Amino acid sequence: MRKITMVQYGCGKMSKYTIRYALEKGVKIVGAFDINPDVIGKDISVLIDSDKPLGVKIKDAKEFDKFLQSHNVDVAIITTTSVFAENYPAYEICAKNGVNAISTCEEAFYAQNSNPKLTKKLDKLAKETGCTICGSGYQDVFWGNLISVIGGATHKIVKIKGKSSYNVEDYGISLAKVHGVGLTKEEFKKEINEPENISDEELKKRINAGKFSPCYMWNVNGWLCSKLGLHVVKQTQKSVPQIAEEEIHSTTLGMTIPKGRCTGLSAVVTTQTKEGITIESECIGKVYGPNDFDCNDWTIEGEPSTRVVVERPSTAELTCASVINRIVEVLVAEPGYTTTDQMPENIYKAHNLDKYIEIVDVDDECGCGHEHCHHHE
Repeated sequence: MRKITMVQYGCGKMSKYTIRYALEKGVKIVGAFDINPDVIGKDISVLIDSDKPLGVKIKDAKEFDKFLQSHNVDVAIITTTSVFAENYPAYEICAKNGVNAISTCEEAFYAQNSNPKLTKKLDKLAKETGCTICGSGYQDVFWGNLISVIGGATHKIVKIKGKSSYNVEDYGISLAKVHGVGLTKEEFKKEINEPENISDEELKKRINAGKFSPCYMWNVNGWLCSKLGLHVVKQTQKSVPQIAEEEIHSTTLGMTIPKGRCTGLSAVVTTQTKEGITIESECIGKVYGPNDFDCNDWTIEGEPSTRVVVERPSTAELTCASVINRIVEVLVAEPGYTTTDQMPENIYKAHNLDKYIEIVDVDDECGCGHEHCHHHE
């Protein structure tokens, strides 16, 4: 038995937590990659504000494929953008090399309902090499498993209604841009609203062609339906700009947003199911003012009705802890693009992660070309 080995792909804000959390759970970091010349060549200790070098220097992302070909890596943690297609090259490299991967990409949480073309391609490749690719993070627990567990205490569900807010400043420039931060109302309408105003037929065409841009709850609703055994009849999304009532500064974008411009957006996804259950979920992502704070608010309407509100969650930290705790389940999951609705609930790991799993090297078992992971009894 040996330590779980991991590479970090994307060395921005989120890696500050994923790297430290992984190290503190006994995971061995063997590589790190980024496209930012300001961090390439530096020891990963700078990412976690440590004065003690850890002996792993950040490499150019162009070297990712070559590195995986020549190193023994169990799992890659991918913390880059929020769009599945933009992350696909990294997923494909992992799948091609038989390396398991967990992404914080929100669309990757359940991209089957937003980009089926690429998910099928990735699923096929990962199955061929015997690895698992998935998305996890804050939504895995607070928008997914939390709701399905409450459903387990409900006799009859009529409607699931959820709302969650987060500060786009905590997640980097890519996320801020897809939220329309800094746009005028007219620009928001053209870039974000107009692509949403299409017929059901056109929506299906865009989804099948991989040209649809889902908000985060689009994939969450798909995940919930899969987890609860519901069949989607129709699903729609609508984005509403959040407007600055006064001038506000964005550190992430390095700009001051004038009064009247967008600080972010509210996106509402409504899902109708064959079973008669409606899911209406809303996510609000914007640049926070002094009185704003994160909130997660979900209600299951039915018999009985239940509401759960989590105020001021540490969303970025919870995202990263969810991802690191997920490593165990991912290493023993079915090969392919296997989303977490097909895995056990994400639970707290009190010990080093290698205590929950045994990695048997190739030469010790059947010589098939892959490692074998087993849960400890």
